[in-house]
Amino acid sequence: MKKGWILVVFVLILGLALFANFPSPVFAKSVNLNYSIFFPATHGQCKAGVAWAEEIERRTGGEVRITVFPGGTLTKANQCYDGVVNGISDIGMSVFAYTRGRFPVMEALDLPLGYPDGIVATRVANEFFSQVRPDELSDVKVLYLHAHGPGLLHTKQAVRRLEDMKRLKIRSTGLSAKVVKALGAVPVAMPQGGTYEALQKNVVEGTFGPIEVLKGWRQAEVIDYTTECYDVGYTTSMFVVMNLEKWNKLPTDIQKVFEEVSEVWIDVHGETWNSTDVEGREYTLSLGNEIISLSASEGKRWSRAVRPVIDEYIDDMKKKGFPAEEYVEFLISLIEKFSR
Repeated sequence: MKKGWILVVFVLILGLALFANFPSPVFAKSVNLNYSIFFPATHGQCKAGVAWAEEIERRTGGEVRITVFPGGTLTKANQCYDGVVNGISDIGMSVFAYTRGRFPVMEALDLPLGYPDGIVATRVANEFFSQVRPDELSDVKVLYLHAHGPGLLHTKQAVRRLEDMKRLKIRSTGLSAKVVKALGAVPVAMPQGGTYEALQKNVVEGTFGPIEVLKGWRQAEVIDYTTECYDVGYTTSMFVVMNLEKWNKLPTDIQKVFEEVSEVWIDVHGETWNSTDVEGREYTLSLGNEIISLSASEGKRWSRAVRPVIDEYIDDMKKKGFPAEEYVEFLISLIEKFSR
């Protein structure tokens, strides 16, 4: 009997010794990421970003969880990109133009080239990036880009002719500031977050932006007129980028999910820009504000006035060794392609 117990103990010890030589089973660890978005939580583009994060979580079976910080609560709009690079945030959505001069190639997207709507502008932005692949974005993983519909003029006093722009203080960002100056007004650099108060307190007398800002940022409450200047319709391109180190640590199957969802969300954002433009138009009209349409001849005057902005960009970039003329021609061809 005693020998039997000794044998049992020996077998157990031997089994434990053998088991110790095998690696322990590996369980997938959940990936927790944070996401800084400069849009307020109520804005359609923030909601689209949240939906993107939820879709990533759904497709990975909850293995990836993304906590969204809207309204610039994690990093301010102009600090969002560097926040991603430096690991303050894992993912970030903001505007290229908020860090002027940092993205010279991508600035070409914001030129007043006559963008017709948000989905065209968004598709153009992504195709331009995928073909050009500028080094200025090599320190992050670009997930996708999006861009708003044509930037229009929203003012406290009526602007019906080019002469009405003279010396008006107009909020603008990036290259749109040069558009404002070319039209005879005074550009005042300011992100969207500060525009409502600036208009309310008469710090500025107008703002350039897609018509969606009239509802999305409530600016219809502090302006009275919108001038539909489609001939100089510019866009403002925006990024959704990820910290490169965090991206490289993701398993390839998870990376694939991110890329697949991001590809779909290009049009989600583009269509959101279009739908929120419609909402902005309806909202400003409901408040009794007036929308002014420029005549064809007046539109051409505005277009001629801003042409030097495009030429200046081309000249400046040529001096830096960039084929800027090719960029502009490529963008014009993409606008035509995606407008069909």
